[in-house]
Amino acid sequence: MIDENMLGNTLWAGHWLWMVVIAIVVVIPVWRICQRAGYSGWLGLLILVPMVNLALLYFLAFADRPSDKAGIWHE
Repeated sequence: MIDENMLGNTLWAGHWLWMVVIAIVVVIPVWRICQRAGYSGWLGLLILVPMVNLALLYFLAFADRPSDKAGIWHE
C-alpha cells in the first residue's frame, strides 16, 4: 500500500514547484515593465503581494513616468 505521508509530501513539493514557476512567469514581465517605465525592477516583486499587485498596476498605468521626462518612451 502507499503510505499517506509519502504521497502527501510528493504533492506538497509539486505544489511549491508550480508556485515558483508561476511566480517567475509573472515577475519577469512586470520587472521589465517597471524598468522600461523608468522605475526600479525590484518594484516588480510587488506583483506577488495580493491587493498590492492591483495598486502597482494602477500606479504603472497612471503615474508620470521618469522615462517620459527623459524622452525615452514614445507613444
